Amino acid sequence: MKCPYCGGLESRVIDSRGLDEVIRRRRKCLACGARFTTYERIQLHNIFVIKKDGRREEFNRAKLSLGIRKACEKRPLPTGAIDKFIDNIEAALYKEGRTEVSSSHIGDLVMEGLKELDHIAYIRFASVYREFADIGDFKQTVDNLAAGGVVTPANQLPLLSSESVNPLIGPQGR
Repeated sequence: MKCPYCGGLESRVIDSRGLDEVIRRRRKCLACGARFTTYERIQLHNIFVIKKDGRREEFNRAKLSLGIRKACEKRPLPTGAIDKFIDNIEAALYKEGRTEVSSSHIGDLVMEGLKELDHIAYIRFASVYREFADIGDFKQTVDNLAAGGVVTPANQLPLLSSESVNPLIGPQGR
């Protein structure tokens, strides 16, 4: 493991813990003595994403994370909620057992989870993902959200009330 501070190639594992689908390792660089944390996750098989234009590219967790984090930026979400949400989407994709999945399928999974995680993040993501052409499309999405009966997180003002659980983000009680 390469040290992020000095670039040294040798390190020693000080602590190792399993966290759901990830192994967290605390390491100490043998060259400079700096400590850093790494996370290891099992990759069962490569998933390729089929883009709208027909291109295929390897599934990139960081790219998925970037889009979701942008939508959730400056939202009052519990610590770790976004990472757990991303983990659950990735796990759902691997659980399907397919080697190719469409980008629209991934987008639909994100939309479904964000609808229950945070309404504002849902609207932000939808505005990019659905490529709203005008204010009418935007208004229709907001109206559908308000009429859809989704659960409102405890720290968000309710648009409506309902009882449901999304398997991608878990129960709303956090």
